[in-house]
Amino acid sequence: MSAEFVEANEKYAATFGEKGKLPIHPAKKLAVVTCMDARLDLYAQLGVKEGDAHIIRNAGGIAKDALRSIIISQRLLGTREIAIIHHTSCGMLSFQTPQLRAIVKESDPSNPALQAVDEIDFLEFPNLEQSVKEDVKWLKENPLVLPETQISGWVYSVETGRVRQIV
Repeated sequence: MSAEFVEANEKYAATFGEKGKLPIHPAKKLAVVTCMDARLDLYAQLGVKEGDAHIIRNAGGIAKDALRSIIISQRLLGTREIAIIHHTSCGMLSFQTPQLRAIVKESDPSNPALQAVDEIDFLEFPNLEQSVKEDVKWLKENPLVLPETQISGWVYSVETGRVRQIV
């Protein structure tokens, strides 16, 4: 992969233009919390471009997992809107924390260091729309999120490319 990275970067850098002069503060004052799923291209799907928004990604696009980044985005870099975007066919719908913990520990039963997985809550969810609602509610009630923040919740369909607002 490293050769592919270098080749792709050469092409990117050749057309980089004035992007090096983009301000550190996102132009749209928007932070998007979404999943790390490789099928999501938020820039294309939402019509934002480099410099417009912070795109905060983690497994499932979970707000609790993104809080550190949200605080930095708001308090240091001026964002005032947060969009939570979960998606259909998400892997977070397909397992439960005890199951994943067992998979990790069974991968090398003689390694006691793997017991550390018992301290991790993988924050999976059984219902897509409900998870969006819960994340939006959690952010709205969180004292570390600025009270004037506009927060919305969305579901992106990996099957159709369409997004729909839930909250």
